[in-house]
Amino acid sequence: MASADTEPAATEPAVTVGLDGSPESLAAARWAAHEAERRGLTVRLLHAWIMLSPEPTDVPAEMDQNYWARRIVRDAQAELQGRHPGLSVTVDLVAEEPATALLRAAVESQLLVLGSRGLETVESFFLGDVSMHVVARAERPVVLVRAGMHEAEPSPAHAGGVVAGLGLHGSCDSVLDFAFAAAAQRGVPLRAVHGRSLPVQAFVPWGVDPDVSKEIDAAARKEVGEALHPWRERFPDVQVTESIRLESAAKAVVRAAEDCDLLVIGRRRHRAGLTGRIGPVANAALHHAPCPVAVVPHD
Repeated sequence: MASADTEPAATEPAVTVGLDGSPESLAAARWAAHEAERRGLTVRLLHAWIMLSPEPTDVPAEMDQNYWARRIVRDAQAELQGRHPGLSVTVDLVAEEPATALLRAAVESQLLVLGSRGLETVESFFLGDVSMHVVARAERPVVLVRAGMHEAEPSPAHAGGVVAGLGLHGSCDSVLDFAFAAAAQRGVPLRAVHGRSLPVQAFVPWGVDPDVSKEIDAAARKEVGEALHPWRERFPDVQVTESIRLESAAKAVVRAAEDCDLLVIGRRRHRAGLTGRIGPVANAALHHAPCPVAVVPHD
């Protein structure tokens, strides 16, 4: 339930940001502002706290249990509107568990953006229980952004552009749709990356059998090309390159993310009742990629 002194939750298409007062969530808000501006959408700043008072209280700040919640969203709103004068920014305070509120917001929004700590220290192993819970269960794309990441408007001349990690074990349409649209909106190149581990029979006493590796590489290139073909036709202005790496998909994706503006990866949806999980590739990307990571659910 939203508190009475906040603006109502956005009913128009929006990019929603989960704010908790951390540097990571503020970085997420700044990234979301650029993204919303590109898409012509509203930014919705959401802060969820189970102890939020449902009614406004006319009491001094030091006695107002909602004071810090209000300040978190209002300060972020002022900063974003100062940087993006024409951008519509709304705030929403809800008296609810953060994960529950964010999952509902993901359904209501075109995109959900959260802060991420990555994996710089042992303490960051869990990345953030709320973020991981939401990423594993959200029905819409979720982007995770770390503090200190490049927050300025990316330049079309940037060599990295957008990277899409392709698994090819199922449908790639959701991932490719998001990645091609992101590259087109930014005016940057798209690099499609596929990692494929070599089978045991590819290894010989002196290294890797070149004939086997060449055969596997050719098969992978054919599959990637077929997956990309309809999207190349749909987005003719997007410059696309293919990168086939004969190593684990997780390693391939993380390496490719070293010089890009946005990494797009997929996450398989789970049947009702099953515990949400994000899989090894998404897990590696979220913990190690040095750029914002978009996790796109697919069937």
